[in-house]
Amino acid sequence: MSNDVTPDKDLSDFLGEKPQKPWRKWAMRGGVGVVLLILVLLVARCFSGEDKPNFATREVRKGDLTVSVSATGNLKPINQVDVGSEQSGKITAVYVDVNDRVTKGQKLAELDTRRLVDTVNQNQAQVASSQASVAQAQAQVALAKATLDRQETVFKLSGGRVPANTEMDSARADYQSAIANLRSAQAQVRVSQAGLSTAQTNLSIAQIVSPVNGVVLSRDIEPGQTVAASLNAPVLFTLAEDLTQMEVEVSVDEADVGQVKDGQTASFAVDAFPGRTFPAKVTRVNVGSNASSSSSSSSSSTTTTSTTGTVVAYTAVLSVDNRDETLRPGMTATADIVTQELHDVLLVPNSALRFKPSSGASGGGITSVLPGPGRMRRGGANRQVKFGAGSSQTVYIVGEDGNPKAVQVTVGASDGSRTAITGGDLKAGARVITGQLAAGQQAPAEDQKADSGSDTKAPDRRQNNPAADGTPASVGKLGNSGDSAPDTAPVAPTETRGTGRPSGT
Repeated sequence: MSNDVTPDKDLSDFLGEKPQKPWRKWAMRGGVGVVLLILVLLVARCFSGEDKPNFATREVRKGDLTVSVSATGNLKPINQVDVGSEQSGKITAVYVDVNDRVTKGQKLAELDTRRLVDTVNQNQAQVASSQASVAQAQAQVALAKATLDRQETVFKLSGGRVPANTEMDSARADYQSAIANLRSAQAQVRVSQAGLSTAQTNLSIAQIVSPVNGVVLSRDIEPGQTVAASLNAPVLFTLAEDLTQMEVEVSVDEADVGQVKDGQTASFAVDAFPGRTFPAKVTRVNVGSNASSSSSSSSSSTTTTSTTGTVVAYTAVLSVDNRDETLRPGMTATADIVTQELHDVLLVPNSALRFKPSSGASGGGITSVLPGPGRMRRGGANRQVKFGAGSSQTVYIVGEDGNPKAVQVTVGASDGSRTAITGGDLKAGARVITGQLAAGQQAPAEDQKADSGSDTKAPDRRQNNPAADGTPASVGKLGNSGDSAPDTAPVAPTETRGTGRPSGT
């Protein structure tokens, strides 16, 4: 082979031709292939027919809607009594413990009464001494009276000659002085009796008794402990008068307090009993607010900034029937107060209000319902409302050409997943667009099941809403609102609002 290669190499050297590089040839071929592929795709796109978008839709139906306000608080007895001691001393005995049931007047604890008994005996002796002084003063009054009567008789018999006028005046003065001494002694008796009553009262309050019929919630005293009652009486026991009737004090956000009224029904849940709800009723909404301040700060190498905000809430009191005494004081309760109940109203899913055509056409969208910079708080009565109940929004239905068709509606109340329609051109039975499906994707089975169903009853807000109620799209199935529980896409902020929770539709 060396003989065959050598002549070609010598010929190339003789002619001065540079040797060819093989990779250039393959690079040119690859570039030509890429250009041809791009041209083919462009031509195919130009001559292929345009696919119409496929939308997920829901039928507009009539049904019931319940709007509620969420708030949190704590359970407490209607009448909770703190039992203290007005008397200082050492605790000698404690007769009850936590959870014991007590009756009115029952002895709970007892202080050392030895000094108090001595004080009572001393005051009894003072009363006896004062009474003896009264008897002595009465005798002096009787003696002075007899002396005065005798001298007056002699004065009359002697025709005024004897006794002398000075002796008569002295007798009358002695009599009046004896009467005054008697009255002073009687007053001293009353003073001594008052001192005795005080001593007996101090002795009686050394016996700490229950002021009500109820149950002992806490005990903060032990035998041998010293109680010092100075300006404030120390709390020894906490009693609940009646645990069969309790109340929940919840904090209602200032944005929701205008909807909460006396007499409204409510329900609440506690962590101790998952999945169970308890009925309640609003009995009072406080006029005064509970304002709390919160502050945050941030710093860098050059600047330091701090902000302070105030959270305003109002206390609402809910009455609770606790006949079985399942609930306990202090439990944290999450309450839903029903503020509005609508029956047989036109309902659309909130996903229909959020939908916007991908072409960027104007109109609709849940963002127009959310509060924004244009929110009007005062004045401007002729200005149109742009969000929330009474605002004009846009929903879309599939037109005859297969493209979204805008329909103007006036929205009413919302429970966070469905919104009532109070005006506009939308009719029951129409199909509103809730989302756009991917190319070739079919409407999920949940949508088909919802469309074939006839139950329009309002669902339980604590359970997953059926497909017809407008729950958010399932993950991986854009535009679908299924009744399968776990796999749902992120939910829009709920209308059910409360302290510390987002609000909106």
